[in-house]
Amino acid sequence: MFHSTRGKELVTSYEAILNGIAKDGGLYVIDKMPKADYHDYLNLSYPELASKILNLFFTEFEYDELLNEISNAYKSFDIDSVVDYKKCDNAYFLELFHGPTLAFKDLALVVLPRLMKLSKEKMGVKRNITILTATSGDTGGAALNGFKNIPGISIAVLYPNGGISPVQEAQMNSFKGTNASVFAIEGNFDDCQSFVKEYFQNHKELSLSSANSINIARLAPQIVYYFYSYIYLLNKGEIKDGEEISFSVPTGNFGNILAGYFAKSMGLPVKSLICASNKNDVLTEFFNKGVYNKNRPFFRTNSPSMDILISSNLERFIYYASGEDEAKTAKLMSELKNNGKYDFKNPFDYFYAYSKNEDETLEVIKYVYDNYKYLIDPHTSCSYGAYLDYKNNTKNNEKVVVVSTASPFKFPQSVLAAFNIKADESFESINVLSKEFKLEIPKVLNYPKFERDIVSLKDIDNKLTEVIKCYESK
Repeated sequence: MFHSTRGKELVTSYEAILNGIAKDGGLYVIDKMPKADYHDYLNLSYPELASKILNLFFTEFEYDELLNEISNAYKSFDIDSVVDYKKCDNAYFLELFHGPTLAFKDLALVVLPRLMKLSKEKMGVKRNITILTATSGDTGGAALNGFKNIPGISIAVLYPNGGISPVQEAQMNSFKGTNASVFAIEGNFDDCQSFVKEYFQNHKELSLSSANSINIARLAPQIVYYFYSYIYLLNKGEIKDGEEISFSVPTGNFGNILAGYFAKSMGLPVKSLICASNKNDVLTEFFNKGVYNKNRPFFRTNSPSMDILISSNLERFIYYASGEDEAKTAKLMSELKNNGKYDFKNPFDYFYAYSKNEDETLEVIKYVYDNYKYLIDPHTSCSYGAYLDYKNNTKNNEKVVVVSTASPFKFPQSVLAAFNIKADESFESINVLSKEFKLEIPKVLNYPKFERDIVSLKDIDNKLTEVIKCYESK
């Protein structure tokens, strides 16, 4: 069972998945955090492990039906193992970009539509449901890809015009169709995300849900790769049974690293969680100074998926870090809405936070390639840079998994800039990247030309409502 971070009314797994966000505006959390012993999972495939972990959260489902849906979902990945690893000294890059849109969001967003489809069937819901999602780049493409051809579900995605990479934009607009709409909003990601939250509250007459990590079924699949990483290192003889490891995670909306917190809370031997940010360092200040303050300049950077000042999933963390206090969580979220900030001292000493500006991001990309002949994208660069800071500052020497969230081919111009190689057009830069570093271009990078639908914040409510009502009438 699940309830809101701001109240105790219980709902089933099916309701939490289909609702996306609680009626009081809070986020769903499980009534009691499950425990998991990684020894029980040592010989499982990735889909089998994912089915076991998700069944601990969504207990109303049968394991076999989860396994069937998840196994079929991951057939769209280009490697059988679903994820991969590259060792560089004491760090292990966890490659989460082998899915259909070359980003870590695929790990959850090929699964979520299937869970929603099952939930609709279990509850006997006949009406069309529209998935409404704001994206800083990767979620949109992955969600559109995941929900295509899912009967009874449509999707609308909002992204900041000019605030994502050309590859991300092309991916999203290539998935438009009879059940999918994409809108470029005149504003930044926080504007898009705030609008979506308010739209849920203002249009309860519509059948809406979310594919952002505010949906618990988007978040839960991300827990899996933390367990899988530990088991992988253990089975490879890289660590001893019970030895603690750490994770360095690039994050903007706080969902990716929150999944690591969940894994640790469930019993995985995690020593430290390293929160990596870019120049939009609101999370770095939160962990280092005990204040969350979105009242600051917003920067568009070379790691655009982390260009975020309102980290929605931090609400779930606040709930747990405050001792599962719904009233306190609601109070702090009200302060954030009304004043743009709140004070909160993190009680967990295993969180570390570092940020990297754009020049540092490029320097780390070059450093990793020069030393290991391994090419990483700008978000992964922030993650590895944070790992280096953690290692230097703490003098800790445990094994660290550096979460690699996107293929370098999603951000070719930024990667090339690290080597002072210029390429004017994004898709030409893909060819340059392939030639310069002798890398095969992923087959999925083949998109038709498109026209973006640019909408102002003052006009998007009416336009979106018209589109959703059209979907519901079909």
